[in-house]
Amino acid sequence: MASDKKAATTLVQDAIDKGVTTVEDLHKSLADLPFKVLEESELLRGPAKEVRRLQDQTIKAVYGLIRRVNQQVGSLASELLEGLDKRRRTRVEADGY
Repeated sequence: MASDKKAATTLVQDAIDKGVTTVEDLHKSLADLPFKVLEESELLRGPAKEVRRLQDQTIKAVYGLIRRVNQQVGSLASELLEGLDKRRRTRVEADGY
């Protein structure tokens, strides 16, 4: 029973992580379009590259944070489910079932 809950928690965590990666890739792709145009201009090339670099760092940080939160929530869910299983087993043992 506990392994089923752990597997379900892992499945949800993995699905969220894959979804985050998909959204991050889409975000990067959409953000790339205006930078390509701006970098074609000799006058704007330098500033556009710097802004792109900063944006790439920000995107990486934001989606990395989302992944870390997902990992922490998954760990918390596993701990809570394990605690529930232990309490239920203790109760069953106390009742003699």
